[in-house]
Parts: sequence; structure tokens; C-alpha cells
Amino acid sequence: MNAAPLVRRLGLVDYEPTWRAMQRFTDARGAATRDEIWLLQHPPVFTLGMNASREHLLDPGEIPVVQIDRGGQVTYHGPGQLVVYPLLDLRRLRFGIRELVTALEEAIIGYAAEWDLRAVARRDAPGVYVGGAKLASVGLRIRRGASYHGASLNVSTDLGPFRRINVCGHRGLAVTSLAALCGAVDVDAVGEGVARHLLCKLGFGPCYSAINTDLQADSSR
Repeated sequence: MNAAPLVRRLGLVDYEPTWRAMQRFTDARGAATRDEIWLLQHPPVFTLGMNASREHLLDPGEIPVVQIDRGGQVTYHGPGQLVVYPLLDLRRLRFGIRELVTALEEAIIGYAAEWDLRAVARRDAPGVYVGGAKLASVGLRIRRGASYHGASLNVSTDLGPFRRINVCGHRGLAVTSLAALCGAVDVDAVGEGVARHLLCKLGFGPCYSAINTDLQADSSR
């Protein structure tokens, strides 16, 4: 039986070093490497997917723009947003990319239901929506049979920067957050809840709660 992924809380960490750490982890892993799930926040940054069109980057202003190696178009990360990076051996889990996207979406949908929110996924635009507004985005990269990048859930995020882009390449797409829908919400508490739901969706049961509280990623990866 596969060991449950190690869940790490990394706090507020810069985008590019974290992205490079995910790549190193993926390139160095072997058949016995334990899967990990990273929970974190980023300082303000716009990220563009591999084939993203810069026409969707309307007015970045002082916010950095990073071209990266996930799928999808442009999105925003910033403080108050929970970012979930599943570093998983998909072959060992017997998951395809569609199944992983669905697991991420359903984990967020399940957590939102704890707040009495009816959230839904859309096949034409991956992510999670409430009342037509986007609550969470999903974008992945699969390399050597393993995943990195992941999902971002707006918890108490400043939504203003989303008006500077066509969110995920969709003009006029509304964006929302848990704070806008439910009031004050703690990002760390949301991370625990989403991790619990994601572990269940990955087949490790709803009772698994061994959340590792290390605050630093292994920078040697």
C-alpha cells in the first residue's frame, strides 16, 4: 500500500524559487520517493502558462510576471490565497491528469460545502466556481509521470489584481473569494481542510490528518 503524501506548510514563499524546487523534486525522485503536498502562499505575481497569450495580461503594473511550464493561460497569486502543489507519482497512484484535476476540484468543492457554499467545476474551464465567479484555479505539469504546480484557492486574497488580466484567458470572468462569500477566513485553517479533502480524493481516507508543520521546503532539492 502506498504511503500517504507528506503535507508540508511552507508559509509565504517567493514564486520562482518554489517553482524551481518543485522541478528539482520531480527530476530527482525515484520509484520509492514519498509523494508530497505543499500548502503555501505567494507574494503578488502573475504567471503565464507555456502557451499563454500575453494579450490576456492587460495591465500588470508593478506586479512581476513569470512565464512558467504549466498548462493554462494567465493567473494571479498573492497573499491570502491558498496554493496547493501536489507532487505526486501518478503512475504509482494510477491517476491520469484528468483524474488529478478532478480530485483537486472536488477537494475544494467539498471544503466549500463545509461553509454551505454550492461550488461547481466546469469542464470547459478547469477550476471551481460559485455563482458563476471563479473561486479557485487549477493548472498542472506532468513530467516523468509525476505532477507539480496545482491549484490556488482565493481565501482572503485582494481581488483587485485579477482585474488586470483576462482570468485564465476568459474575458470578463468574475472572481470571488471565501472571505467575500463567508467573511473572515484563516488561510492556514483552509489549508488543513482542503488537504484533508484532497487526501481522501487521492484514496487515503477522510480520517488521515498527519499534517507536517515544517515551515521550510528543502532548498537543496
